[in-house]
Amino acid sequence: MGQLLQCPMGHPGSRHLHSWEAPGPGPDHYHGCCADMQRNLPRAIFISIPLVTFVYVFANVAYVTAMSPQELLASNAVAVTFGEKLLGVMAWIMPISVALSTFGGVNGSLFTSSRLFFAGAREGHLPSVLAMIHVKRCTPIPALLFTCISTLLMLVTSDMYTLINYVGFINYLFYGVTVAGQIVLRWKKPDIPRPIKISLLFPIIYLLFWAFLLIFSLWSEPVVCGIGLAIMLTGVPVYFLGVYWQHKPKCFNDVIEAITLVSQKMCVVVYPQVEGDSGAEEAIDDMEEEQQKPIFQPTPVKDQDSEEQP
Repeated sequence: MGQLLQCPMGHPGSRHLHSWEAPGPGPDHYHGCCADMQRNLPRAIFISIPLVTFVYVFANVAYVTAMSPQELLASNAVAVTFGEKLLGVMAWIMPISVALSTFGGVNGSLFTSSRLFFAGAREGHLPSVLAMIHVKRCTPIPALLFTCISTLLMLVTSDMYTLINYVGFINYLFYGVTVAGQIVLRWKKPDIPRPIKISLLFPIIYLLFWAFLLIFSLWSEPVVCGIGLAIMLTGVPVYFLGVYWQHKPKCFNDVIEAITLVSQKMCVVVYPQVEGDSGAEEAIDDMEEEQQKPIFQPTPVKDQDSEEQP
């Protein structure tokens, strides 16, 4: 996020949920920093996926080897039971390791979820304030706060396992739709610039496994999947109200504008700089110079002797 201001951020695009133009997708529009993605992203994938697969497979092999099927089914936390059975006085290592792994996963989800809201706002599908970043730290504070609030609302439910099933099904559904969109874009728009281009064999294989698991989930848990789909479809009227409806009344735009301005002042956020906008850069420099000036500047007192001299 620290490199956002150094990256091309698009050009003024279609109207968002407010009354003025906001940065939207353009020919040089990126949703990430300007790192060498062609080298770093494949390297990260080829290293992380085999490593995680190796750890998970051999962890399960260890569980099955050390514990009976009855113990596995009766345990609420297999790793903790495994530690209590084999590690003795050092069994506390397992719950601490699980907690650290959980915090690491939550940390990654926090960054990725807020980044999704940030990118969606830049596309015009969410309120424009979510596409703003802090003037100094370059962090998407409104998107992070929105992620926090939505997470707290989901935690209101008392049945955590049902919530996990809802969220897991919806996330997995969108994963498949996203991968399918890659195939559709490769077919309909084969000439658009792609920072990273891979063979279509990989998304096709993924979609085959995705379709199998999705059908199995619908067959085994039809009620949970149906409720999850109903929750997802609640976003359709919001889309038509905020995005598809272009000619909104002035009072609606005034309210959204007021909310946006208040949010900007509270979070101290602005739009990321658009490439080639030298005027905005000069305005930011002037604002920083004004902020660095002291609040009170005493007026210089002239020397009385110098005033008396002709």
